Amino acid sequence: MDKEISSEDHSFQEMELDDIARKISDLEKWREIFCHHRLEINSATHQDLQKILFGNTVHVFNHDWKKSYFNFHESSSDLSYALEIGKGGSRAIQMAVQVNILKYLLFTRSEKSSDFCSLCRMSHREQKEALSAALADTLWKAGERQKLIICAISSETCFPSTRDFQADGFTERLQLFEFLEKDDAKKFIYDHLQWFKEEGSHGVILFLYSLLFSRTFERLKKDLDTSSTHLLEPSSGNLICRQAVLNLILTGRASPHVFNGYHQESSQDLLHGVLARSDVGYLQWKKNSGEQQKLSQVGSMLKTPKFPIWLCNINGTYSILFSDNKLLLSDWKMEHQFGLYFYTGHPFQKKAAYLTVDTHSHHWEEVQQNENCVPERPVEMVIRTKWKGASVKWNGTLPFL
Repeated sequence: MDKEISSEDHSFQEMELDDIARKISDLEKWREIFCHHRLEINSATHQDLQKILFGNTVHVFNHDWKKSYFNFHESSSDLSYALEIGKGGSRAIQMAVQVNILKYLLFTRSEKSSDFCSLCRMSHREQKEALSAALADTLWKAGERQKLIICAISSETCFPSTRDFQADGFTERLQLFEFLEKDDAKKFIYDHLQWFKEEGSHGVILFLYSLLFSRTFERLKKDLDTSSTHLLEPSSGNLICRQAVLNLILTGRASPHVFNGYHQESSQDLLHGVLARSDVGYLQWKKNSGEQQKLSQVGSMLKTPKFPIWLCNINGTYSILFSDNKLLLSDWKMEHQFGLYFYTGHPFQKKAAYLTVDTHSHHWEEVQQNENCVPERPVEMVIRTKWKGASVKWNGTLPFL
């Protein structure tokens, strides 16, 4: 009799567990449905979007932009942490997102501590998690950590074409998903990552749209100033990102300039720079620019970020310098001699170059004084905008870029 009761109890417990599991599953489905609001855009919103991007309602994205998406190199390889970078103006956005991927992988993910070696052993699942986390965090910052918007392309047109704007075949089919919690958005992106990482998805454009809608047009207009009233500009047959787009990805605010704070011009126009120390940094150097104008010099808010990762603009080409040593920018003793990894995104680069930076040898200054010449290797020059007079060793790699 006791055995029969025990068996019945066991069966009853199994039924209870099954019922609990089913209810949890149902709750999870309902949570996914109600964790976001689904919205559509209309023709007026479409025109506002085009104006903030292009300054008019005539321009549309070209072929290089439309085919750009986010795709990692092969998993468990020397570049398994790195995105494959396309051509044209969208490269800048891909490289800026790469900076935030590195921030997540090296410093902010809670699952495990990371170093550079661990980056080269990343699985496909870890790649998906890193991209989802980086996109969600970037959009969350743009939305002032209050809400974010994720854009997708639906099968149905939300509004008819008119003579007032140039249709491009996909913007008029946008669906907007609004989230009030970053973790919900991260999971949603992970579950729908094909929107951003598959060929033909217009992934970079969808991310840019998501960024602008998360920031809101109202905030974007306040971020910009009279020197930059829109975000993209034509150049040599392409559309390139203005500095405001990069600053929006790096800092969460679309400030058009790289100096600290505000600058009052003689015309009384107030120019907008970076207002707070960024998590990730930015450096730039241009050959034959002479003495850089004060307004184009990178301020400490970007030059000395919280984490040792920098998007670099070298002669208009974007690349990344980074370290896996979190203490590099918080302990001055670490800056005597240290290593930096250098990634360009170009197809010829099969692994990151490892550079040794020495800020105390002053070898570069001695060469300049004794030989009256400056060895203008661009990568070394951009490093010296942060560490003046530093010597740089390429450790067996033939210097490039």
